[in-house]
Amino acid sequence: MKIRSKFVDKISLANLKQLLDDLLEDKCLTDSEKDSILEENSSRTDRARCLVDVLKKKGNRASNSLITHLEERDPELFSELGLSSAAEQPAQKAVPQVSQDGLGSETAPAISEPSTDVVAACEMPLKLLPSTDVFKKEKLNNPNIYPVREKSSRKRLALLITNMDFDLAQMKRNGAEKDEENMLMLLNDLGYNVEKHRNLSGMEMDGAVKRFSQDPRLPDTDSVFVVIMSHGNLGVIKGVHWTPDNNDVFKIDNLYTHLNTQNCPALLDKPKVIIIQACRGVVGGSAIVHDGDIGTDAYLDTEGIEADAFLAHKEKDFISLLSSTPHTVSYRHVVTGSFLIKYIYEIFHKSAHEEHIEEMFMKVMRSFESMPFQSIRQMPTKDRCTLTRHFYLFPGY
Repeated sequence: MKIRSKFVDKISLANLKQLLDDLLEDKCLTDSEKDSILEENSSRTDRARCLVDVLKKKGNRASNSLITHLEERDPELFSELGLSSAAEQPAQKAVPQVSQDGLGSETAPAISEPSTDVVAACEMPLKLLPSTDVFKKEKLNNPNIYPVREKSSRKRLALLITNMDFDLAQMKRNGAEKDEENMLMLLNDLGYNVEKHRNLSGMEMDGAVKRFSQDPRLPDTDSVFVVIMSHGNLGVIKGVHWTPDNNDVFKIDNLYTHLNTQNCPALLDKPKVIIIQACRGVVGGSAIVHDGDIGTDAYLDTEGIEADAFLAHKEKDFISLLSSTPHTVSYRHVVTGSFLIKYIYEIFHKSAHEEHIEEMFMKVMRSFESMPFQSIRQMPTKDRCTLTRHFYLFPGY
């Protein structure tokens, strides 16, 4: 950062493009990041400035890679900037490896391929961009947008459950603390009052969701988030007492049952976002889980005779993102947390001010097209999406 301005002024376009190729080869940049630097910035100086800003978030390894290649590509500028060779920099500690979230054996073996700084979450919290007044006025007058209450008259609610420590020591979810921290910051930034739980059994998770569905403040919210992070398998999330002999699980279907219109009429016609970070099986190639549905069960009698009730869809206005496709595993970095939560945290902070939630989930899924590890693959999955309108979060509103 000390040499940022002079680097931006002095680096030639030819050398800048060579540096981008070098950093891509070193896996300090992804293809999409390289393309973004070149295509979204028209001038040489803006491209150089963007490169420095991207790399500074990736830690010492990425910075050292730039320094090394700059010395090779432009020794004169390297000397003028007063940089020292990367070989002279203090040795960096090895970054811990990546584990699977919920293997059938629950041993969660580490991936043998070494990790890179590409998977590292930003060291500094991101700043959530607010929606502009013009944007809010345009969208809030659109009947195809879910209504959003003004901050003074609402109390947004969210439920966050994170299982980290299990009866079986080998099931400990290292890195889950970072996932919890990122989701808590994101939900708070979006104006949600978060009810947080740690290390619950399957029965305790079910009780927490059921109590949340009966929260007396729900009539004053315009939407809810439910985020659960644990080990899992197809259709279930594992409680902390799970062992091969003790099937301590929470059925994912219960989310939709507890929050549907029949059991939670306070959330009728309100978006219900469910995010689940957990495996859905034992096969490589995992995905993402999100939210569920809410509806009200009333009925209308025969033609011309009305009951003192009305018909409403039992399961509606849900959107769910699952961390893996059915039967597959999802991955978690043992220091910086799961890929799913990292990408959600970053993309929501960058895009929530102008994009609805389905567009942001699409961006999250697209992020998995270029995993930073060559030997693992994961693809998020939207499930049971019954939104009938666009849901904008309108940060700052």
